[in-house]
Amino acid sequence: MTTRLIPLALIALLPLLQGPAMAAPSLAQAQDPAAGNSERPAHRPVDAAPDLRGLSGPYLAARMAAIQNDYSVAARYYLQALAHDDSDPFLQDSALVALISAGEMERAAALSGTMSDQGRATELARLVQRAEMARAGRWDALIEAIDSAPSPGSNATPGGGILVDGMMRAWALLGAGKAGESLTAFKKLAELRGAAPMVNYHLALAKARVGDFEGAELLLADPATGAHILGVIARAQVLSQLERNRDAIAMLEATPGFAEEPYLVALRDRMKRGETLPFDSARGPADGMAQVFLTFGSVLATSDEPDPLALIHARLAEYLAPDLGEARLLSAQLLQGFGQFDLAEHEFEALRELGDMRPVAELSRIDALARAERLDDAEKAALALTAAHPELAQGWIALGDMLRQQDKFGQAVPAYDKALSLIGDKIPEARWFPLYARGIALERSGQFSKAEADFRAALKIRPDSAQVLNYLGYSLVDRSEKLDEALALIQRAVELRPDDGYILDSLAWAYFRLDRYPEAVAPMERAVAAMPGDPLVNDHMGDIYWMVGRKREAEIQWHRALSLKPETEAEVHRIRAKLERGLDAVLEEEKANGGKLPEVRAPEPARAD
Repeated sequence: MTTRLIPLALIALLPLLQGPAMAAPSLAQAQDPAAGNSERPAHRPVDAAPDLRGLSGPYLAARMAAIQNDYSVAARYYLQALAHDDSDPFLQDSALVALISAGEMERAAALSGTMSDQGRATELARLVQRAEMARAGRWDALIEAIDSAPSPGSNATPGGGILVDGMMRAWALLGAGKAGESLTAFKKLAELRGAAPMVNYHLALAKARVGDFEGAELLLADPATGAHILGVIARAQVLSQLERNRDAIAMLEATPGFAEEPYLVALRDRMKRGETLPFDSARGPADGMAQVFLTFGSVLATSDEPDPLALIHARLAEYLAPDLGEARLLSAQLLQGFGQFDLAEHEFEALRELGDMRPVAELSRIDALARAERLDDAEKAALALTAAHPELAQGWIALGDMLRQQDKFGQAVPAYDKALSLIGDKIPEARWFPLYARGIALERSGQFSKAEADFRAALKIRPDSAQVLNYLGYSLVDRSEKLDEALALIQRAVELRPDDGYILDSLAWAYFRLDRYPEAVAPMERAVAAMPGDPLVNDHMGDIYWMVGRKREAEIQWHRALSLKPETEAEVHRIRAKLERGLDAVLEEEKANGGKLPEVRAPEPARAD
């Protein structure tokens, strides 16, 4: 498996972005009007949702939708609330955040225009207005708007931060026909501490835009500036314009992940045919500004909990450049993270219409479909990906995962086989997950000896994988095999993940199998506390309580397990048998029947005379 291209954003620039960049509230912050700025203006709504009487109904509905990141619904109800009170600055800003997050940019632009007309625009409204000016080519007006914005040192709302404002202004200068001033502005911004890699990428685009391809190549050749997919594409186009197709081809083929990026392969093939690539990485200043928004959105999206402003920047980028695939992909991935799978699918559909369905985008789409519980659609998408890119190991892993999640374990095994054959032995670290996943599929399809070999191979690569330690340990426990080793494996998994309910259940069940019932009580009680809605964990808790003499509590746990609807009829039958006859009797019946509880036979119909 090849290494993915590094993202456009540079994490080192985060300190520059964490200043007064933008003061708009996140959608989730829309719960508390006190969080709003009292200086924000009133506004009139752009549209209204179906009527809910009075202000409180739509406001509460909007708040609930905001908490759930349901952007479209939140926008609809915030606008309806504004129909009842168009002078509330908190509702105004909240509606604007929701509209942008939902991708309803035309309505967001109209709303920000109203706020600007009133002379009380928020920072977010000003940002949308700047995007509107760029779309309309009103470069002088954009420069004036940036220059006249409140400075961070004043008592007013901050004006956007020196770096983002400076980069937008530099592109606006180019749009206004002031190329010299534009390039000078970029160079000055590059002197800011830590900003050179980001700014130099935009400076390279600007140089190429005015025909200075030599200068652009010098900048893009620096890995700190151009070692991301957009930089690689721009450099290939620049080299081609310099009649250096051979160098461009060599650069592309040396790029990590080249074979997994169809667009890069297509560029290579075009140059091999003797074509000169046009420079269209930035077709004009508006494209440049779109990439400014994309750059900052990418930075804001790098944390474990992405900043809601990342989605706003991604939306603004695609608003300015609708065919900028990286912006669409960033929006889609952020929407996935916020649980908005339908909106994410809309972005993936836009990518398909652009002909820009890169494997990384399709893998993200498959994940979004699976998380939305559309497993059949996810399986079809994975099949299409493996058909289009049969050399892509990750595609086969995704297909195996989709089959496994639908309990098609026998069909999943060949998909993982294919992935492992493509990965080979060159990158051992890339093998651990398909080995682990194939082990699960083999175990669930009744091929435990092969599954055990896969689990142990995965552990050689990642000896501290709590997932693999737990699955192998529990499988051995469940089969009553190598119980001492199984206990040691699970104990190590607990050390790595002490609060994981599944692993605690495994530990307790290992003690149970070893007849160490008192030791099993504490971890199983912790497992139930962590996973109160799991029928198997509650069933196990009942068995352990029974063995330590707490029989009334055992019956309560079994009743609870039944109410939680166990996965199989066999589990239901066993729990009912324990409630009717007790665990001791059930264990004796299983022992006499080769380890399996006898099935309940339906009564024979009465014979007619």
